[in-house]
Amino acid sequence: MRPYTASGGRTRPAVALDLLSTITATGVRPRVPLGAEHTLALRLCAGTAAVTVAELAGQLRLPAVVVKVLLSDLMEHGAVMVRAPRFLDGGSFAADDHDLLRAVLDGLRRRL
Repeated sequence: MRPYTASGGRTRPAVALDLLSTITATGVRPRVPLGAEHTLALRLCAGTAAVTVAELAGQLRLPAVVVKVLLSDLMEHGAVMVRAPRFLDGGSFAADDHDLLRAVLDGLRRRL
């Protein structure tokens, strides 16, 4: 399958998402039927405390822009919640952002 079919041919998400944004499933089920990729993305988000957009793209084996479109759709239906990464002056990570660092570390450990 071509990646653009997963996003219905769309190349821009309705919501701006960063690759380091963390995604959490809310437990709300979309009222309308969505595609298989939406369902898989939602299942991956529900299987962990939080997952980054970049990690989700890797797990789905889809380009990040396609995953952003899928997540944007899920956000519109209230199925996922997004938390933007916190940065300090000029793009440094906040020292207290342990959740993101744990998510990255967990993702790396699962790959090894």
